[in-house]
Amino acid sequence: MQVAVSRKKFVFSPDPTRIIARFLYVSDERSADIIRKVLAMSEKDVNIAMSQLLRGYSRRHRNISKIFEKHFAKLAPVFEKIEVNEEDLTETQKALLGSYFTMEYSIESAAFFNPSIVENPDQSETRSDEKRVIFSFRATGEGHISSIVFRSGVLDRNNNLILEPVGRMLAEADVIKRNIYNKVSFLEKLLEIHETRNYISPAILDKRDEKPDQANIIPPVIIDQQSQVQEHTSVVSPSFILDNLGDSFTYGELMMQIDLARKLPDISEDHVKMMNQMMWLASSHYEITFSIDSAISERVIFPISATEQRGIEDARFVKFTDDNGEITYYATYTAYDGTSILPKLIKTSDFYTFKILPINGEIAQNKGMALFPRKIKGKYVMLCRIDGVNNYIAFSDSINMWHEAKIIQQPKYPWELVQLGNAGSPIETEDGWLVITHAVGSMREYSLGASLYELDNPEKEIGRLSSPLMVPNETEREGYVPNVIYSCGSIIHNEDLIIPYAMSDHSSTYATVNLKELLDVLKSAESKTVK
Repeated sequence: MQVAVSRKKFVFSPDPTRIIARFLYVSDERSADIIRKVLAMSEKDVNIAMSQLLRGYSRRHRNISKIFEKHFAKLAPVFEKIEVNEEDLTETQKALLGSYFTMEYSIESAAFFNPSIVENPDQSETRSDEKRVIFSFRATGEGHISSIVFRSGVLDRNNNLILEPVGRMLAEADVIKRNIYNKVSFLEKLLEIHETRNYISPAILDKRDEKPDQANIIPPVIIDQQSQVQEHTSVVSPSFILDNLGDSFTYGELMMQIDLARKLPDISEDHVKMMNQMMWLASSHYEITFSIDSAISERVIFPISATEQRGIEDARFVKFTDDNGEITYYATYTAYDGTSILPKLIKTSDFYTFKILPINGEIAQNKGMALFPRKIKGKYVMLCRIDGVNNYIAFSDSINMWHEAKIIQQPKYPWELVQLGNAGSPIETEDGWLVITHAVGSMREYSLGASLYELDNPEKEIGRLSSPLMVPNETEREGYVPNVIYSCGSIIHNEDLIIPYAMSDHSSTYATVNLKELLDVLKSAESKTVK
């Protein structure tokens, strides 16, 4: 029995003209020198320079003058050092100064890849055999910095894609809202990250039974205080900062205490390291909101926190239905700071406002976590690959706290001997949970496979393809990383499985597979496919 894969000719290609305006900061000394030079300009020269700027850039960005003003506001610490009163400046001077600390960044000039697909919350003006969908992509530009971008379109009765017009005025979020932290939870997370281990004082531990206000609080961890103090006597306690904060605190309050501590005369390298750890952790929680007049293709989730400053990678979006019927869209992704990775979670209901938080727990340590679209027996369920080789499953009472995982799939066939991983969240069918997988074989060739698991017991495998569902063909194997096809999430429409996938880490497309044929193969004794 064979399964035919229909590759579509539609291609999502990287476009270097898609740009955002980023804040550009140089050293304090150079910044001060630039500011002095601009302030030395005559009023006439300032007005001329500003007019030229607006002619050149107002059609490339939505409200470029507002961006200049926002970037000017970030220069306040420099103005304090050079003793210049900002209130003495004209609005034109402020905007012009902001422009000198602004640069354009082409978000997808290098690659447009690793897509996922979900049903759009807005299904208005579609026929019964059509579905409006949202694609997410990993867009990569200069310096290989990755961000998340979107496209929207309609799949027709034959699963051909009618793409909605792609907006040209890209923008980052209008509003960034930081999280409020519970002190006990914050300390416990400090124990998990990087190589730092510190003790928690009994005074703080006494508060762990108090009910915190935050929904994303990390549960208590059992700590052998004495052994940790002896083993890590060279590492300072975080209490030199946190003792000055309340039981709950904001990002700004933490930053204020860190700024004060940096000015103390007896601050050691260990103190500085601890403060950097705190800032790294605190910056990993935030909420962003985009302008309501922006098209979804114009919304760019660009790295904001220190934990993701080198990239937001491989978002696996899924439409999640809670036990009460409430719909939420989640995405798991990998934050990369240039050294460490941190699995994180995105939450949204409308694709305008996104809440971002880290995924905590012992198994949150590798790439490729993928959330099931609903709870099973009252628990959240996640696929993961904690050892970088095998597929695991995990269950949890909390969507962002994961402690234990069980291996459910190991490399078996020649095309997957290097490693296995999921290619997006499981898809519920009447025959079981359909999981599209990615596998790595000889010559580091990435291919896509498929497996089927029981609905009520997703640890138990019903069937698995013995040969790949898809391998890179001759037109797909050339790119930034050759011989790779990769997907971050599929959906079902009109009895077909829709699989968006990247081609050699450069551009993306999608394919369709008849769902019944695929399920029949997975349930049969032998699993052979047409590639």
